[in-house]
Amino acid sequence: METEIDEGKGQRVGSHIKMQEKVFGFNLFLDEVIIKHSPPHHKEWETVGNINLLVIDHYKLGFEIKPEAEHSKLTVYIDYNLPKSPFTQLLGLLFGSMYAKWCVRQMINGIDTHFKTSK
Repeated sequence: METEIDEGKGQRVGSHIKMQEKVFGFNLFLDEVIIKHSPPHHKEWETVGNINLLVIDHYKLGFEIKPEAEHSKLTVYIDYNLPKSPFTQLLGLLFGSMYAKWCVRQMINGIDTHFKTSK
């Protein structure tokens, strides 16, 4: 996947991350903007503009880490719309939740890796 990151490097509110790739003959594209960022406890981003995805449409994705007793509680969330065209909407109904779960797992793994390497 080809990724373009602006000068904010996805680390500041308003920073953009654009990704594109060709999959199964479809040109996929998304533009995410960071809408909340309080390192290292909270980050949230959402898609903006004209995006082109197969199984989900616009989404908001984020995480929050809160202290809880002697540990921390991690919450990862995604809220997404189904695609608009009949074909991709069917794909979304069949595979959207599976893809959303994969996205959440990727975030959990990334957060886990971040805190393991920052010790």
